[in-house]
Amino acid sequence: MPKRQSGNRKNKQSNFAKLSIFQPNKYKFKKSCPLSIKGAPKVDYKNIKLLKKYISENGKILPSRITNVSQKKQRELSLSIKRARNLALL
Repeated sequence: MPKRQSGNRKNKQSNFAKLSIFQPNKYKFKKSCPLSIKGAPKVDYKNIKLLKKYISENGKILPSRITNVSQKKQRELSLSIKRARNLALL
């Protein structure tokens, strides 16, 4: 009779278990900032149409990982959104 394995799965690893979180990601691609390209609109507290694109339905500022905005432009964007809120433009 063949031997039965009684729950001994330590020797068998799936492909997911072999991946490490410390390995560099080979498939990562550069995301371009929509506000840094040529011909992009200027970030300003008076440009309400632009600011509404970067605000959620609840009025919160969307994070840059969702909107693909660079760090510098995200700071400008959040500052102008806050200014527009104070002036009751948003």
